[in-house]
Amino acid sequence: MEQSSNGNLLETVDGRTKLVGSNRMEILLFSLRTGEVFGINVFKVREVSRTPFITRAPNMPAGVEGLISLRGNVIPVLSLAKVIGVAKPGQGLGNSMMVTEYSKRTLGFLVDDVDRIIRVEWSKVRQPENMVGSMHSFITAITELPDRKLVSILDVETILSLTFGEAPVGQISALHEESESSIFFVDDSAVARKKIAEVLDKLGVRHKHALNGLEAWTRLDGMAAHAQQQKRKLSEEISLILVDAEMPEMDGYVLTRNIKNDPRFDGIPVVMHSSLSSEANRSMGKAVGVDAYVAKFDAEVLAETLRPYLMKAFRE
Repeated sequence: MEQSSNGNLLETVDGRTKLVGSNRMEILLFSLRTGEVFGINVFKVREVSRTPFITRAPNMPAGVEGLISLRGNVIPVLSLAKVIGVAKPGQGLGNSMMVTEYSKRTLGFLVDDVDRIIRVEWSKVRQPENMVGSMHSFITAITELPDRKLVSILDVETILSLTFGEAPVGQISALHEESESSIFFVDDSAVARKKIAEVLDKLGVRHKHALNGLEAWTRLDGMAAHAQQQKRKLSEEISLILVDAEMPEMDGYVLTRNIKNDPRFDGIPVVMHSSLSSEANRSMGKAVGVDAYVAKFDAEVLAETLRPYLMKAFRE
């Protein structure tokens, strides 16, 4: 991660990897000239700068202001206010740009102003409820500041998908026709859940899902208790657990650690599927015991990562 030109706002990733397993995250706060406070996971932000000169380009998707050259790479720059539908007539591009890196893409996000970084407990991060308006689908979670102001955390995967379109799932061959493999997956992004389900359907795998880490753990704990009562192994019911990394109420690292520390889940591999694809994040996953780490979202890579684990479960 590069140092920010805004007063060294961003530190190195190394200090933040210590948060793994602590059920905490750090979010960068920013504004869009609406009076609301927005946030993004710091791990997705590579650097922050003043808004640079942007080269206009024809046939850009709605909300994409143009292109910039950044250290030899040409990247698209989006006006977040326009993308999520809160821009006012005549509103400028904004004073600051956040360079984000996730899902194997580098994008510039134009915002009105960048505030500060705060550390929050995932247990105090909630899924949005009863939200109305155009930006509802772009908000993945809500948390509260000490002054009672609410922070809307962006669903950047939805922003990427709706702006540039979803990559087709492509050709994925099904598992053995007699396979009875079953996957339990958890992801707080509706776009991600839809894509995962498409991949699993093409593999011919039965699946259940949860919307956040705490819901996943509650359901998995109940399933494990029921299997224990029936005097059978949970691995006979679940072939694999697929977890997102960042989720409201309980993140994927804590969820994985809970699973790996519980003998009732012996024999069930855990694969982490995250838009955070850096080596630091892979190391964080490895530290809590994930069996594999897959960056979002490449349908073929996800399918081929899951396939050997599912085939092994079938043979057993």
